[in-house]
Amino acid sequence: MRVMLRAQLDTQLANEAVKNGSLSKTMQSLMERLKPEAAYFGPSEGRRACTFVFDMQDSSLLPLISEPLFEGLGAKIEIHPVMNTEDMQKGIAASRQD
Repeated sequence: MRVMLRAQLDTQLANEAVKNGSLSKTMQSLMERLKPEAAYFGPSEGRRACTFVFDMQDSSLLPLISEPLFEGLGAKIEIHPVMNTEDMQKGIAASRQD
């Protein structure tokens, strides 16, 4: 299932992670694990934030994905199912057939 993960990082913990180099390592590890179709980084509500859109094969992967963000960066995380345009059109077409 295609999902969007949005994470807002704790400012103090993220500052420390930038200084000691662990922020880039954590993000690189997530990128390798998720293989996202899209990844964005920037501010959100005054904090560092990241957004990944990726295919989550199994919900049991959620701890593997979220724990590095919770533990190392004090992140506030949201994960939502999402669709691209093709998915939406397919879903709308299927709903009309019922």
